Amino acid sequence: MRIGVIGGGQLGRMMALAGHPLGLEFLFLDRSNDTPAAQVAPSLVGEFTDPKLLNRLARECDLLTFDWENISVESLRALGSSVRIAPSLRALATARDRIKEKQLFDKLGIPTTRYAAVNNPRSLDKALREIGLPGVIKTRSLGYDGKGQAVVRTRDEAHAALLSLPPVPLIYEEFIPFDFEVSAIGARNAQGQTALYPLNHNLHREGILRLTRAPFDSGRLQSKAQSHLRKLLQYFAYQGVLNIEFFVKGQRLLANELAPRVHNSGHWTIEGAATSQFENHLRAILNLPLGSTAARGYSAMINLIGSLPPRDSWLAIPELHWHDYGKTPRPGRKVGHVTVLAQNAMLRDRLANKLLKDIAKHEAISPSPRR
Repeated sequence: MRIGVIGGGQLGRMMALAGHPLGLEFLFLDRSNDTPAAQVAPSLVGEFTDPKLLNRLARECDLLTFDWENISVESLRALGSSVRIAPSLRALATARDRIKEKQLFDKLGIPTTRYAAVNNPRSLDKALREIGLPGVIKTRSLGYDGKGQAVVRTRDEAHAALLSLPPVPLIYEEFIPFDFEVSAIGARNAQGQTALYPLNHNLHREGILRLTRAPFDSGRLQSKAQSHLRKLLQYFAYQGVLNIEFFVKGQRLLANELAPRVHNSGHWTIEGAATSQFENHLRAILNLPLGSTAARGYSAMINLIGSLPPRDSWLAIPELHWHDYGKTPRPGRKVGHVTVLAQNAMLRDRLANKLLKDIAKHEAISPSPRR
């Protein structure tokens, strides 16, 4: 069985590494051959919209999937109904458009922020009157890691942001002074079997995920988040892994966005869960029985951003797992991650805080790139 993956980033790489023990082969499509995934499987090089390459990928593979959502739904639809693609293009189209996401949350009764579509100064003024300030202006698609958005606190700032953002459809959302963010990850196969992971607590810096801790909460928040996640999995008759990010305000959850793919906040599952999100994604899209999502302990996943810190002293830590994506260091780029496991939440958090301090010291030194 050969899986075709559109996108060859670290998510695709980890998918292939999870699939090899299952006897699966992989073929990637990406704009470059210098990708994390190309180090572990063959890769076609070209644009994601290239019909010849997409058709070749479909011909040479039994099933297509993707490792990010910023790809053309129209190009994939042009392949025809005989090509198996999972998750569904309906889920992909929804996740690519923040307005469609919000409308679906409303339809399913999943609480979310107030929002309005913005296309010009007049519609922006209408949104400001109806929703108020402060707020956040975002591109409706193609934004990630804090890109394509701006927090605004005055009308002048809002109109300045309108001019500075790309000339594409936008969304205006109310600004939520949330307490923290959580994410819920689950998998579903074509038979309807569902497997949900423990809730994740996420910490961002400059719009980029820095730290995920799991399991975070086994009580009301997790129950609410998983209930919302089940609604989405059932609505799409989903196949694969799906993630929802939530703002938490008190005991209230507000859905921020969904991702129809394996997710950064689920990296801890490689070592920290009985079955990783990557393996369960493959099981789900192939309609195989799903693996257990039980946590093996208490995990903390830390993204390594910009460059890799010295690893020797870190590798001496029991139950620390190092992942180097093989990327050229660059400011703001995710070049790897580490996961640490502990027997209890207190020990996990103490160790994670120490590692974050070590990273801060390393960043202050500004080491030269590895390669």
